[in-house]
Amino acid sequence: MMQELDLQTYLIPCLEDNYSVLVHDALSGQTLLVDVPDQAPILAALEEKSWPLTHILITHHHWDHTQGLEALKRETGAKVYGPKASLDKVPLIDHALEDGDEISFSDSLLYALSTPGHTLDHLCYWLPDGEIAFTGDTLFSLGCGRVFEGTLKDMWFSVDKLAKLPPETTIFCGHEYTKANADFCLSIEPDNELLKRRIKEVEDLRAQGKPTIPTTILEERATNTFIRANDPALKQALGMADKEDWEVFTELRTRKDNF
Repeated sequence: MMQELDLQTYLIPCLEDNYSVLVHDALSGQTLLVDVPDQAPILAALEEKSWPLTHILITHHHWDHTQGLEALKRETGAKVYGPKASLDKVPLIDHALEDGDEISFSDSLLYALSTPGHTLDHLCYWLPDGEIAFTGDTLFSLGCGRVFEGTLKDMWFSVDKLAKLPPETTIFCGHEYTKANADFCLSIEPDNELLKRRIKEVEDLRAQGKPTIPTTILEERATNTFIRANDPALKQALGMADKEDWEVFTELRTRKDNF
């Protein structure tokens, strides 16, 4: 049964193109943060909103997601949740998590989802009662992360795992990469009308200096070429009709790396 939440989200641009996000439940007063690229804008946002920070969620160990953690933890006293596999790199984690582990937030449960590929330790987080997920550097708006530590096959199964979340799920990712991702997707699917419509929305938002996220699983299923590596028409268009889904994804990610 769905628990009652009254969620407010606040997206925080950090560094050059990173995002952190605050999620506040007005009923319980609890507030979670996903990733800490830079403590200064996060502390400013918390002060502006008068939200007490209770949970810090870390998706993976890369510096541009963790470098503000020590200062933020010291300032707020919030508990830090992150990948068990990151403990040697992010020793400030209080609660080490693996795939399927639960986090109590307000009267609801957050779930840690292991999504290796970008890094071996990467976790995403899903709050079913809030119909919201945090996909870090695994699944981007119209894209996916580069593969640095895992394999391309790993990354396909991680992206596909997220694509199977309920379609109404709102997703926040770790970077503003949508326009570049859109250009690549259009090069693969030039006749995708939903994609062309979305690209127009993206261009309008960026022209106004606005972020292109959050997005939804439903939008990504329709327009994110990487998620669509299992689509028979796309496989046919690539001349890979008889290939496994992960092989098609590998071809797409390799092309994007050189785009």
